[in-house]
Amino acid sequence: MSYLLASDTLHGASGKAFVTIDGKVCELFGAKNISTNMNLSAAEMKVVGTKKAQEKPGAAKLTGKMTVYYGTPLFLDMAAQYIRTGTMPSFALQVANDDEAAAIGAQTVAYYGCRLSGDVPLSLLDAEADMLTMELSFSFEDFEVLSAFHDPENLGV
Repeated sequence: MSYLLASDTLHGASGKAFVTIDGKVCELFGAKNISTNMNLSAAEMKVVGTKKAQEKPGAAKLTGKMTVYYGTPLFLDMAAQYIRTGTMPSFALQVANDDEAAAIGAQTVAYYGCRLSGDVPLSLLDAEADMLTMELSFSFEDFEVLSAFHDPENLGV
């Protein structure tokens, strides 16, 4: 039986993320973590003649969250624009995993039509914190895999 070698696992900090808003590309150099998810709903179907319940895939809800070190004005500007104009700006997000030590290569995924949701911190002070961070949630309309990982060149045996 073959297995994945530890050297081909990815280091969590090996990568980059970029936000594009109004044609301006900004590196999220203060990102601590980013995750995106697809939550797929399913409709249950029962039919006469079987005691099995089947499922049919339904709507896909695309969401993400990130923790960034406080001090990046980008998200505060988005919140202010929404309050002043009633329009929440959308942005594109590009996330790249690239651990040069892993033999599976790099992966880059782009997320389109991203919009902030939930709580958006406007100001933070914390006498107990050595470093201020803020958590942000967002939804997105679509995504595209720009480059994908490949199978490892060597496996353990």
